[in-house]
Amino acid sequence: MPNAKLELYRIFQTVADEGSVSGAAKALYISQSAVSQSLRQLEDQLQIRLFVRSHRGVALTNEGSLLYDYVRSAMGLIRAGEEKISQTLELKTGELVIGASDTVTRFVLLPYLQRFHSAYPSVALKVLNATSFEVLKMLQNGQVDIAFASTPEDSSALTLRHCLDTHNIFVASRDYGCDFSRSYSVAELSAFPLLLLERKSSARRFLEKFFMANGAVLRPEIELCSHELLVDLAEIGLGVACVTREFAHAALENGTLREIKTSPQIPGRSLSVCAMKNVALSPAAAEFIKFWD
Repeated sequence: MPNAKLELYRIFQTVADEGSVSGAAKALYISQSAVSQSLRQLEDQLQIRLFVRSHRGVALTNEGSLLYDYVRSAMGLIRAGEEKISQTLELKTGELVIGASDTVTRFVLLPYLQRFHSAYPSVALKVLNATSFEVLKMLQNGQVDIAFASTPEDSSALTLRHCLDTHNIFVASRDYGCDFSRSYSVAELSAFPLLLLERKSSARRFLEKFFMANGAVLRPEIELCSHELLVDLAEIGLGVACVTREFAHAALENGTLREIKTSPQIPGRSLSVCAMKNVALSPAAAEFIKFWD
C-alpha cells in the first residue's frame, strides 16, 4: 500500500469525527476545498473509496470504517507520545541514570540527589555504582546519561565540568608504628603493609604510575573494592592505607587516622561530571548538571 502523508490521515479522521467536510474545515481552520482535495488525494493513494457523500454530510464506507479504527489508534498514540515528550521536557516524567562510584555517591552526590528529587519528584533517579574507568565505559556505551569520574587522560570525546579537587594521601591509625612527624619517601612507603583499592580503580592506577615514576613498586598487603573499608582497616591498625583526603575527613578530624607525609607529595586530582560530546543531554541530565554552576 502506498504511503500517505500523516496530514492526510489527520484530515480523514477529522472528517469522520465531524461527519461533514464543512465541519472538518472549521475544526482544522482550513478551506472546504482543501479538505475535499486531501480526501481525494488519500482515496487515490489507497485506491479505495472512504466516504459516501450525501446532502446531510458524509458517512464512512466499510473500507473507510476499517481504516478509521487504525488511524484513530495511531493518532492517539502520536498524541500520547507528544505529551510524554512535553512532560519530559518539563521534567514531569522521565529518568536520569548516573554512573558514579559508591564513594562519590555517598560523599559528593547525596545532597545533589536530594535537591534534584525534591525539585523534580516525578523523574526517576538511578545510580549505577562502579569505578571511574567503568562508569566512563558505561557512558560511552549509552548505559548512563552522565558519569562522575576522575578526569580521564583522554577526554577528547567528552564534555567535562569540574566538581571537586581530590588528594590521595597515606594514613595509619594514631598509634601505628611510624613517625608521623617526618616525610617518607615512596621507597619507604612501599615497605609498609599497604592497604589499597583494587587495581581496576582509577585511583590505584594513578598511584602505581606515581610510584613507578619515582622508582618504586606497589605491593599491597590487602586490596579492597571499597574506600570506606580502607578507612576501617587502617583505623584498626592492619596497615597503611592510601585514601582520598576529602572522603576520609571524619576519621582524620576525630583523630582515628593520621596522615603520613610523603616526599614528593602525590599530585592532586579532580572529579568531573562527564557527558558525551556529540550526544544531546536529556532534559533531566542537563538540569542535574546545572547544580554545579
